[in-house]
Amino acid sequence: MNIRDNILLRVYLAFGLIVLLAVAVLVRLCDVQFVEGHKWRAMADSLSTKYINIEAARGNIYSVDGSLLATSIPEYELRMDMLAGGIQDNDLFNEKVDSLGLRLSQFFKDKTPKEYSRYLRSARRDSARYLLIKRKVGYQELKVVRTFPLYNVGKYTGGLIAVQQNKRIRPFKFLAARTIGYKNENVANGVGLEGAYKEYINGESGKRLVQRIAGGVWMPVNDEAEVAPKEGADIISTIDINMQDLVQSALEKQLKLSDADHGTVILMEVGSGEVRAVANYTRVSKGVYEEKFNYAIGGSQDPGSTFKLASYMALLEDKKVDTNTLVATGDGTYRIPGHTIKDSHGGIGTVTVMKAFEQSANTAVAKLVNAHYQDNPSQFTDHLYKIHMNEKLDLQIPGEARPVIKNPSFKSWNKNMTLPQMAYGYEMQITPLQMLAFYNAVANDGKYIAPIFVKEIRRLGNPIEQFHARVIADRICSEKTIKKLQAMLESVVTKGTGKLMGSPLYRVAGKTGTAQVADGNGGYKRNKSYQASFCGYFPADKPKYSIIVSINGPKNGYYGATVAGPVFKEIADRIYASDMEMYNNIPERLVGNTTNPEAKAGESKSVKRVYNALGVKALYAARSNGIDTNNGVAYEEYNTIKGLMPNVNGMGLKDALYLLGNAGLKARVKGSGKVISQSIPAGNKIGKGLLVQIDLQ
Repeated sequence: MNIRDNILLRVYLAFGLIVLLAVAVLVRLCDVQFVEGHKWRAMADSLSTKYINIEAARGNIYSVDGSLLATSIPEYELRMDMLAGGIQDNDLFNEKVDSLGLRLSQFFKDKTPKEYSRYLRSARRDSARYLLIKRKVGYQELKVVRTFPLYNVGKYTGGLIAVQQNKRIRPFKFLAARTIGYKNENVANGVGLEGAYKEYINGESGKRLVQRIAGGVWMPVNDEAEVAPKEGADIISTIDINMQDLVQSALEKQLKLSDADHGTVILMEVGSGEVRAVANYTRVSKGVYEEKFNYAIGGSQDPGSTFKLASYMALLEDKKVDTNTLVATGDGTYRIPGHTIKDSHGGIGTVTVMKAFEQSANTAVAKLVNAHYQDNPSQFTDHLYKIHMNEKLDLQIPGEARPVIKNPSFKSWNKNMTLPQMAYGYEMQITPLQMLAFYNAVANDGKYIAPIFVKEIRRLGNPIEQFHARVIADRICSEKTIKKLQAMLESVVTKGTGKLMGSPLYRVAGKTGTAQVADGNGGYKRNKSYQASFCGYFPADKPKYSIIVSINGPKNGYYGATVAGPVFKEIADRIYASDMEMYNNIPERLVGNTTNPEAKAGESKSVKRVYNALGVKALYAARSNGIDTNNGVAYEEYNTIKGLMPNVNGMGLKDALYLLGNAGLKARVKGSGKVISQSIPAGNKIGKGLLVQIDLQ
């Protein structure tokens, strides 16, 4: 084969391979376009469009009196698609853009009309698809903006894009802030009611189709591809906003006066278990307090002397003592192995159980509990376990601390010290709300109920779920014991350490408490901080509200009566003053005229019409006849006869002058009021121009 043929063969082979490759590419293109086209088009669409969630407007939270505690309001971010279908005409855009700039400038007042116009024209040249116009725009503002030039062409065709974001607000700001709570994805069950009922409040998210444009920005496509979100349900809480305001202000004032570290107050309705107010304050700087932690349900520590009520309940129920049993307090000290129990005010000698409770004697209750239960401590702790004081209250809001009430099976149980120390509220952990629930049971004649914070859940105004307090124990002890405990609590206020909480207008029952706060593993010796508390209810004869006040780390005194007591008293006094249902046997005093007013004589139809309008029964009677006016007002109908003197007695001056004038008489008037006499007797013949004197009184 010569060189020429060799070269031609190679060329033909190369050309054949190229043709073969071209045919293969063409076949593959046809396969991709027609056979696999649907698959690849779907993939392309999925890369350039997607559905995003539209957050639903969260449900409202209301107070028991209908006040709005938390709500969501829509807030919008305004953007503009400069290539939207309705404004692609350059002539239309150029004609309207300056007017749009003027309106935006006048409305938002953040740029001049020229700056807005330049901004929009520049974005048009750059073919911007998602131009930012304004952030944080309210719904009413959005309605106005939609009427501006270009934007009024259509929701999307005019280029305006409104991206909704829901903003959560609390109209009363810091009132009941920890109880209302907030949405927090980092907290397991959320915070407060917002967290506990998020499944109801959050609603159901909607869907919106968005398309990716240049720059990686996703913008909405159209309304037709949007699935509207479903708003959340509303929560009706048990909080009373006026009581909440009162409780927070009373607590904050006392915390500042005592320079305390933190404090809490809980106000609960006795019969229903509904919590009307909860206040929690922590000192953040000198004289400044904020809600940082919910001590009411999460602040677990030794309750101190308020727990003595439970100790005496066990003693009375087991018939170990009675209220008149004598107990020796000596010099105010009681020595047990490894520790000396002391009375803060010194010894009070040998006194009755009632007196010992009134004066909050630690030695008395420790001696009695130790003496009667030392050989069988489980008999004492079983009383507490039987009514579930060692268990959580299973509240409607998260964060409740588990109570720690020891029994002999605990590893930390000390056979010499634990029992007598428990007797007056040490070596245990109880939250203020758990302690209040026990006192509330005593006020409720023994019925132990779990406090509630939510009454009802509503959707579109219709109830979908209602809540009532769970009964923990139908009776914490016998009726006889309950009556004795109630008398002891009332005696504390009338004769004992709680005298400052008394009132001449209503009866109060409660117990003061002063407890030394343990310093972790360091115990009580290394820490000289105290907790002052008062727990009780009012009115004692017909309990309606129970309250606990707990103040930790006060610097200016630390006794429950002087630190926590004033808060209780201020709250109780203010509530009693505003609640007429608690007033007993108050005589009704009517001020001013309490009898029906006398009627002046006049035209009967007019008199009846006036009486009917006022809801008064009209009683007709001739002036000469007597009539019982207890059930109405008597009036006299008059009849005039031409040529005879009319009877104007009992009339007002205007009516009397009208009749006398029509009869052609001249009148001389003396006095004011209604006519009591006339110089010419009624029925006498008269002539025109005759003078008649009428006396009024």
